Amino acid sequence: MAVRIAGVDLPVEKKVDSGLTAIYGIGRKNVQGVLETAAVDANKRIKDLTAEEITRLQKTVEKIPTEGELRTIVNENIKQLKVTGSYRGTRHLQGLPSRGQRTRSNARTKRGKRKTIGAMRKKDLTKFGVAEKNPEEEKVAKEDKEA
Repeated sequence: MAVRIAGVDLPVEKKVDSGLTAIYGIGRKNVQGVLETAAVDANKRIKDLTAEEITRLQKTVEKIPTEGELRTIVNENIKQLKVTGSYRGTRHLQGLPSRGQRTRSNARTKRGKRKTIGAMRKKDLTKFGVAEKNPEEEKVAKEDKEA
């Protein structure tokens, strides 16, 4: 029997206190409060819950913003930071860490895969199409090939 709370199928073999953390917005800190208000034993397995306990859990979880509702709240907060032009908002726009972490050597998850940028000669840059071709330099290059 699969237990479904807030649109999420809970893992049946886990205990209730750790199984509820599968719901986005319910973590280790606030799961105790949810269990106290629902009057459910934390050490009970999810598969052993009665129908009455499941409905009590569903009602208490409905009072907390979870899943899609919480995701929209977080996204709206980030949009507000971007609109106001705050430091955190600009860091979100640039795709960089917004909470003071160093970016010189770390922050790979936020910045993406490494892109090596090194010194290249102009001749090599023109091959890759990065630098514009100068007509005078092309003449010099042709003369070098002929000589």
